Amino acid sequence: MSTTQGNGVMEKLTLQSDTGADITFRGRLFSESSYFDEETGMMTRQRLYVTDQNQQVYSIVTSDGRRKERRVYLLKAEEGVCRINNGLYDVTVPVELLMLAVRGLCGLTESEQSTDFFAALEESLKAANA
Repeated sequence: MSTTQGNGVMEKLTLQSDTGADITFRGRLFSESSYFDEETGMMTRQRLYVTDQNQQVYSIVTSDGRRKERRVYLLKAEEGVCRINNGLYDVTVPVELLMLAVRGLCGLTESEQSTDFFAALEESLKAANA
């Protein structure tokens, strides 16, 4: 299941994280999806928020019915780098290196399909920040 929100109202939100401090921001839900893995019995919910500072907040909640794990990442792209904060660590990665990692994790090569994927990704980020 996946949904995308339009231009919603910005509100103050606090997302809980099990790996670091909770992340508080003013923003709105941009997109969400959830899926169930029948082999592991794990339900995963992902949400992408856009902040009033043109940042993205990515939330992942997984649960098997007994345990729940919550992770939150604040992402900010600026001048060729992406800053990623999980409430505990703040990491700065060059965007080109981040895209190379995404290509590798997704199994994409330098192909037309890969180019189309990253063009669509860039358009989504622009739409989220509009």
